[in-house]
Amino acid sequence: MTAPTEGEPPAAGRLEVVIVSHGAAELLLRCLASLRDHPPAQASMRVTVVDSGSPDDTPDRVEREYPEVRLLRRANIGFAAANNVVLRELIANGSGAGSARGTGEDTPAAALLLNPDTEVRVGTLDSSLERLSRDLAVGLVGCKLVTEDGSLDHACKRSFPTPLSALAHFTGLGRRPGAPRALSQYRAADLGEDEPGEVDAVNGAYMMVRAEALAAVGPLDEGYWLYMEDLDWCHRFWDAGWRVYYDPAGTALHVKGGSSPGRRRLKQEVAFHRGMGRFYRRFNAPRTPAALNLAVYAGIGAKLAVSLARTLVNVR
Repeated sequence: MTAPTEGEPPAAGRLEVVIVSHGAAELLLRCLASLRDHPPAQASMRVTVVDSGSPDDTPDRVEREYPEVRLLRRANIGFAAANNVVLRELIANGSGAGSARGTGEDTPAAALLLNPDTEVRVGTLDSSLERLSRDLAVGLVGCKLVTEDGSLDHACKRSFPTPLSALAHFTGLGRRPGAPRALSQYRAADLGEDEPGEVDAVNGAYMMVRAEALAAVGPLDEGYWLYMEDLDWCHRFWDAGWRVYYDPAGTALHVKGGSSPGRRRLKQEVAFHRGMGRFYRRFNAPRTPAALNLAVYAGIGAKLAVSLARTLVNVR
């Protein structure tokens, strides 16, 4: 389906914020406080926390300290599936096509997928909503993400990985200052951190999607248990004719790895590398020579083996 180039903007309506939690209560409560302190001025807002099997009292604290937040308790079903609990609800309730242009604050205008280890700043939600309102071909918007020391989280604007750029990124060669474009393109280095513009992908920590685009593209792919589902989603938006946009007018703090501190656990490592293979198989492998495909899959397997070995050493 091709994105529309004209029509009604999604200004009048509700912003649906979806946060998936799994422990890390203190970070989640800081995230909810930022939403309470900096709500959008141009839309109403409903916040839903989908607790995906927290092993602690995280959902109880949310229920007690933020009674205005809708809390949905689930087992640990994975990041994509937990977000989809709300995304599928919005699609089923008709938050797209004609209804996305309805009037009234109870009509969903956009959905925001927000990590629990983020904190939105003043004006951030409005800047993303304004971008969707100004450019009707944009289906998904990301903001500028900064780490705790104030530096840019480079994952907030990315190009789709190629075998070469992925290798350069993971070895560190592509992250060096002055690295050639073929090696550094994963970070969308052609676009400055304070320069708005179209990018291949934004980070799943903050993804605001137009309701109409959500209805056209569909929810996250639950074949990804954790990691890579954001890249996949962005690719599908582009494939469906919707643009993905990086808008640094809005800023959010991102405590990198805050929801899963330390090195990834064994299950997370497997999920990360399976996600890499799934993304490559879906979007790259069909137009790549078989020999190179085999080399890529072997490289992913080798990287997984090294990562698992490091994880086991740290566990001991």
